[in-house]
Amino acid sequence: MSRTLVLASNNAGKLKEFGEMLAPIGFAVRTQREFNVPEADEPHPTFVENALAKARHAARLTGLPALADDSGVCVNALGGAPGVLSARFAGEPKSDARNNQKLIADLATHADKSAYYYCALVFVRHADDPQPIIAEGRWDGEIIEQARGQGGFGYDPYFWLPGLDKTVAELSAEEKNRLSHRGQALRLLVEKLR
Repeated sequence: MSRTLVLASNNAGKLKEFGEMLAPIGFAVRTQREFNVPEADEPHPTFVENALAKARHAARLTGLPALADDSGVCVNALGGAPGVLSARFAGEPKSDARNNQKLIADLATHADKSAYYYCALVFVRHADDPQPIIAEGRWDGEIIEQARGQGGFGYDPYFWLPGLDKTVAELSAEEKNRLSHRGQALRLLVEKLR
């Protein structure tokens, strides 16, 4: 018998990925949209705090255990920016193209192009859970100036993986899920939930 868990996201890709990983340990994953839960505010300066706020919000409004993630790209030469502001780095409305243009422009005068994708996953049993389960993942790479590849989203066409000689946008969905910061964090979370 499976237990229902609400995913504090409306992203169909995340629902599929998380659902596949959590089903073997007894969880049926549903999105917050199915419960008419609006998106939570993300006012915090860290990924963990934002993921925790989103998980508590979804749990509070549904009465179910909840899982949330917060992730983004952190560029070393920019002091970790865009970080938690990755999705809205160039302002509102959100735009991958404008975010990438701003990142390339901000990084133009820096020799260090190293960066990493980071993901914090937070699972709460209920809205006031005093011991949330937290899992993190990190995926190192470099930012390049010219986009490569058609897959992925966000910064993926500019996120170079030197060991693979590809950008994230050039990976298959299976490769990305296996190697990514989110995939790493999800596997760790599954182990903690076991």
